[in-house]
Amino acid sequence: MKLIHTIAELRAATAAAPAAPVFVPTMGNLHEGHLALIKQARDIAGTSSSPVVASIFVNRLQFGPNEDFDTYPRTMARDAELLQAAGCDILFAPSEAELYPQPQGFKVVPPTELADILEGAFRPGFFTGVSTVVHKLFNLVQPKAAVFGKKDYQQLMVIRNMVVQMGLPIQIVGGETLRADDGLALSSRNGYLSAAERQEAVQLSQALRAVREGVAQQRVLAQLNAASVAALEAQAMAALAQRGWAPDYVLVRRQFDLTPATDAQLQQGEPLVCLAAAKLGQTRLIDNLEL
Repeated sequence: MKLIHTIAELRAATAAAPAAPVFVPTMGNLHEGHLALIKQARDIAGTSSSPVVASIFVNRLQFGPNEDFDTYPRTMARDAELLQAAGCDILFAPSEAELYPQPQGFKVVPPTELADILEGAFRPGFFTGVSTVVHKLFNLVQPKAAVFGKKDYQQLMVIRNMVVQMGLPIQIVGGETLRADDGLALSSRNGYLSAAERQEAVQLSQALRAVREGVAQQRVLAQLNAASVAALEAQAMAALAQRGWAPDYVLVRRQFDLTPATDAQLQQGEPLVCLAAAKLGQTRLIDNLEL
């Protein structure tokens, strides 16, 4: 695996490759979920000559003023070993000065109806930061495909829409969420949890499962409508709050565009996803389940 720190080296390495890369962007502090995305990228490359390129860059633009940019774990040496073992060919790990040699005044601003809901409502500017850095990385790597985890469901939707609207010739592939044996979605921020909090953290995925089971029951009874969905959301929020969580949202939305489903859409079997975000102690966790 080549470890590259500059844009010039990256462009030289990808230009020398016989085929366009398959790309997995990350912020490092890798876990098995990230490595599954690398292996998925390797499968997409298949027997072609496409290299698998990963990036590690903690992107200041997507952190709010009171968020954990300064304390976000940076574990480059370990990450590089893991990526090499997983089949990565090129690791692009630029410094902030390399990727942003000037203050990034030009930004990619996603539409408010997609970016200012759910996570965007609680983290203003987050998806502008994500879209800007991903678009910049796409310009540098020039991949034919890129793999993003479904755990960050709204992010995946934002990137897919950005690629379509910007006319980028990149296939965006969603990777399934990897979970611990007890159901907790793997996340770099799980490392912030104390031992007791780690045991409690599984309740977030269990709240999502309760919503999924409720939706399934109402579908069987032909009673699924906006009111019954809202009741399930409220029950999940209350259950978390009673256990000491500070939930931001538990919401059922259409998979297609993350808007609330109408009664007619619910009755017609609209594909749904339940998304949740909640704070446990000082750690904010997100998760989702397709319904």
